[in-house]
Amino acid sequence: MSTSEDYDAVREDIKKIIPNEEVKDGFGPIFVRLAWHASGTYDINTKTGGSNGATMRFHTESSDAANNGLDIARDALEPIREKHPWISYGDLWTLAGVVAIKELGGPTVPWKPGRIDATDESAAPPNGRLPDAEKDEQHIRQVFNRMGFNDREIVALIGAHCLGRCHKDRSGYEGAWTFTPTRFNNQFYVLLLSQNWTEKVLDTGVKQFKNDKDTIMMLPADYAFFTDPEFKKIVEEYAKDKQAFFNDFAAAFGKLLELGVPRSSDTETATC
Repeated sequence: MSTSEDYDAVREDIKKIIPNEEVKDGFGPIFVRLAWHASGTYDINTKTGGSNGATMRFHTESSDAANNGLDIARDALEPIREKHPWISYGDLWTLAGVVAIKELGGPTVPWKPGRIDATDESAAPPNGRLPDAEKDEQHIRQVFNRMGFNDREIVALIGAHCLGRCHKDRSGYEGAWTFTPTRFNNQFYVLLLSQNWTEKVLDTGVKQFKNDKDTIMMLPADYAFFTDPEFKKIVEEYAKDKQAFFNDFAAAFGKLLELGVPRSSDTETATC
């Protein structure tokens, strides 16, 4: 049985590879995205999907357009898996996201091990369960309600867009959401409210919103958090109170990572 010291060793190895000059913004943001996408397929009604199983190892899930580019994150973590072969991929991917959030200045997200890797492609959920960047608030609520999240949790989770950027060759979109894409903060909300956003169509055929100086962007789904009155109230709160955002994000992201993970008791303690 693995000990907390074993997980501490994995955590330290993840920390070491997050800074990487050959990868724009390093590996931190894409580790968060990997943890998010591996978990965000959960369906509360059918009890399928989620990080248990690490089913993105199979073609059905890895080929989902929403997961384009995540092979970079999975490949980066493979040497750590080879060094610590006892850890499941599900635990490794989610722990990488938690470590990255903390290393980039964010809150401590509760995390527990215990994910068991699936051995068959049939365990993979169908494509289309992850949020579509082109859609509106109705779609956003449909996707997140399916996982069991309410409006406040939804707005907290979208704050992770403070990290990283979109790449044309992966999603068709281009650019960072904030001026500090390697720092976890509440700037997604601040900028969503304070910048003037203009809709533009890229040469890839997708539309996104750019600020006046064309230096940062928002996706159509991001902009829905500005136009929807109920979402906007929470956006305004988080823009003013970074600690409130950190507290709510840590709880919501911890919940996201737990979706579909079998637990035998409530006595297991968080290791991160």
